[in-house]
Amino acid sequence: MEVDLIFKIAAIGILVAVLNQLLIRSGREEQGLVLVLAGLVTTMVLMVREISELFALIKDLFNF
Repeated sequence: MEVDLIFKIAAIGILVAVLNQLLIRSGREEQGLVLVLAGLVTTMVLMVREISELFALIKDLFNF
């Protein structure tokens, strides 16, 4: 696993947390929830891509 991936996920998490707090304090809870869900989906897309590469590596390793 690359360190860049960990930093990307951490940056997305920090950015989403700060923006969510700003939206909640300004009375826009629904938009904050949508922002959190968008951050979650973005993170999951990054993770699925890495997991796909891991399975391809395992497949090549065992010659399936």
